[in-house]
Amino acid sequence: MSSADLAGWLARLEQLHPTEIDMGLQRVASVAARLGISRPAPLVFTVTGTNGKGSTCAALDQLLQQAGLRTGVYTSPHLLVYNERVRIAGQNVSDQMLCEAFARIDAARAEVSLTYFEFGTLAALLLFQQSGLDAVVLEVGLGGRLDAVNIVDPDVAVVTSIGLDHQEYLGDTRESVGYEKAGILRPGIKLVCSETDMPSTFQVEVERQHAQLLQRTEHYGWRSTGSSWQLFGQDQQSQRRCIDKVPATSIPKDNLATALQAFWAAGLALSDEQIIDALSRVSVTGRMQRSTVSWRGQPRRLLLDVGHNPHAANFLARELAADRVPRVAVFGLLADKDLAGVIAPLAGTFCHWALAPLPSPRTRPVVDLVTCLTTMGESCRSYGSIAEALKASLDDTPATTEIVIFGSFFSVSAAILWLNQQSQDLNNG
Repeated sequence: MSSADLAGWLARLEQLHPTEIDMGLQRVASVAARLGISRPAPLVFTVTGTNGKGSTCAALDQLLQQAGLRTGVYTSPHLLVYNERVRIAGQNVSDQMLCEAFARIDAARAEVSLTYFEFGTLAALLLFQQSGLDAVVLEVGLGGRLDAVNIVDPDVAVVTSIGLDHQEYLGDTRESVGYEKAGILRPGIKLVCSETDMPSTFQVEVERQHAQLLQRTEHYGWRSTGSSWQLFGQDQQSQRRCIDKVPATSIPKDNLATALQAFWAAGLALSDEQIIDALSRVSVTGRMQRSTVSWRGQPRRLLLDVGHNPHAANFLARELAADRVPRVAVFGLLADKDLAGVIAPLAGTFCHWALAPLPSPRTRPVVDLVTCLTTMGESCRSYGSIAEALKASLDDTPATTEIVIFGSFFSVSAAILWLNQQSQDLNNG
């Protein structure tokens, strides 16, 4: 296979293992040992949580780069191109770099079968190690204990939230989820935890591992101060530190505060001005992302959010309640997600729901969405695709109506691809 044929490699990786997800570390750890990639950089952060991982990783990366460090960030899934998953010094890695890494892993694994995600994790670790980085931020893909990322021992462990998602793998209680997420801990590790309601299973593991716990609201956090807000926490010398007059941001403040506390926990330092500058530049595509597009000669407001579980839906509902502008929803959901749990917090928020299947074999049938929303007394209509649902929403609503596209990475990516195509067509026309 050509070393530059990334699409070919990805198609092959999807077919190599009997199942899409195969929890466990033995296979991936054995291949990592053959490649000698268990330590991708001198400083390692691992980030787990039900929600908030992506924006926490992005904020931490900005802080590390502001401190002059050469960084690598591994996240998943991607929105538009696979390369988004592996970033070095703030840039996506190239197709060729990924393909060469896949080829090395393929040769090293020999008889060992790896999943698509395990291949991708090893590729990221290999590229990071080859690049001579100062620090890496690794997002845990699923759970913690048995996720492929957990073959790496972190210096700082970060937990953003503990809620229900992926129940078929993590269990259907917060206690079981908490135990799985505690799997990223190591003896005596520094732990930055944004979850304020820790399940007992998680607390037991924190105590058993003698983790150095820094918990949001108790040790760090944020406060509103009118038009701006304040960050507080324990700096690299374990002294209380407050950062005043932080500008407003669309990124959840809990996640920014958690990233800053993780940065301090690693023994790193920046001035107040440098911290504000770094955090003001944090942006994550598809995560509470507000955009304005021109449609039929009028500016239209969009909000893109990949939230897909009850925890994310509750956060979205609280954010939207801050202003009572008219809104419509463009929505699709995967079959393994809690449909009622996602919709219930948002009941009454939207004038109308435009429903569509996701471009994935795992999509939940639209008839399920219609049934659930109709039962809750919500106005809704089904469409053949996210693109059709978005177009109809743009055509049929006043210019003052905000369109909220959410429910999945698939719904947001489909909307972005369609909007990009419309922009290209309009420009060419």
